[in-house]
Amino acid sequence: MLWLLFLTLPCLGGSVPVTPGRGPRHELVGIVGGHDVSTWKYPWQVSLRSYRVKLGRWMHHCGGSLVHPQWVLTAAHCVDSHNLKPQDVRVQVGQLKLYDGDQLTKVKQIIRHPKYLGFAKGGADIALLQLEAPLTLSARVNVVGTPSATLKVPKGKRCSVTGWGNIKHNLSLPPPYHLQEVEVPIVANKVCNKHYRTGPNSKPIKADMLCAGSKGLDSCQGDSGGPLMCSWNGTWVQVGIVSWGRGCGLHNFPGVYIRVMSYVSWIYQYVPRSPGP
Repeated sequence: MLWLLFLTLPCLGGSVPVTPGRGPRHELVGIVGGHDVSTWKYPWQVSLRSYRVKLGRWMHHCGGSLVHPQWVLTAAHCVDSHNLKPQDVRVQVGQLKLYDGDQLTKVKQIIRHPKYLGFAKGGADIALLQLEAPLTLSARVNVVGTPSATLKVPKGKRCSVTGWGNIKHNLSLPPPYHLQEVEVPIVANKVCNKHYRTGPNSKPIKADMLCAGSKGLDSCQGDSGGPLMCSWNGTWVQVGIVSWGRGCGLHNFPGVYIRVMSYVSWIYQYVPRSPGP
């Protein structure tokens, strides 16, 4: 089944508490075939939260990454709800287990890419969140490397994606909701497009998209907007943002990510290149 991604959609049939949904066809994205992240391997991973009145608490609805002490990179569909205001979103950093000692950070500004026309249109699924104040960096809270606009990610290269989503289709990550990671191979856009243009719910793979995954190793329901990272000479660089896909870990249907390299110049219109505020 094709899974589409929106801020207010559910982790269907599972126990991970997320934002309530609009219907069973549209699902968020998480991790399949992964394992617990050891220590603070990915200190840039963040959890985006929205307030649930019935529960009286801020609940996880998407992932994201810290690209500067005051800026978070995520998917535009995570923050495209009607009339969404910065005060409607909180950011949690430095956490491996969801809701374990929450210390939420307020958001000052939400910037969606101007070419993002809604998830159904496809493309430009990228957004920036400016935090109210710069965070103090540490071993648990740090920034991920931003790629150069000319960086080429070769097919077959194995990269990592992280999140708190389902571990299988309709099977939620169990308590204590420990952050998951999985290593996925990069798939050439031409090959990926060939598969996604077949069958029902056909959708093209555009130039600003990047495919990664294989059978049993993929993103799935439960989290989206999180980072796809590749290591070069021991340094992690974010090359993708979890965006969409068909099913979870299905043969010939890798996860689809927004290609960060396509938006580096746009990111630097807002985010300072230096690590300081």
